[in-house]
Amino acid sequence: MTDQQYGRRAIEMGPTGETVAHNLTRLRKVRGLSTRQLSAALEARGRSLSPSGIIRMEKAERHVTTDELVALAAVLQVNPSALLLPLVDGPTDSIDITGVGAVGADTAWDWVDGKRPLHVEPGNLDALLDFDLYARPPRHRRAWRDVQALLPAGDLGEVVAQLKEPGESDG
Repeated sequence: MTDQQYGRRAIEMGPTGETVAHNLTRLRKVRGLSTRQLSAALEARGRSLSPSGIIRMEKAERHVTTDELVALAAVLQVNPSALLLPLVDGPTDSIDITGVGAVGADTAWDWVDGKRPLHVEPGNLDALLDFDLYARPPRHRRAWRDVQALLPAGDLGEVVAQLKEPGESDG
């Protein structure tokens, strides 16, 4: 394939795309599926993707659309984040995320799984509240008492510890 496709510059594959390619291969093999079998399983769920398209995705020669990512995750019986991030999560491990750069693996997984914002500056309770408001539906927003666990030691801890959920009693 050339750098030009239909008169436009080809979009370069970033680190997250490379990770998706690797994880797609890994998970397909773990599930014991050939590319033909995976293609058939996707077709059965209403998402057409040829075996050659899957091979090109696994070689990072073809981008995975968001619809394809979700369908692949469903067929492979994993959450979409299992395709997006490498299979490391130690506090000393680092993950390169497109548009962000290197991030601690444990932080990256918590962010992709919707547990916290990617960056929390010391003392910035607003970032945590904003994340919950715009990134989580109402029933999945964290309780005030859980915010404290995401703050660096000592940052607003005293104030947050005194906050209670509506209707929560002292006893």
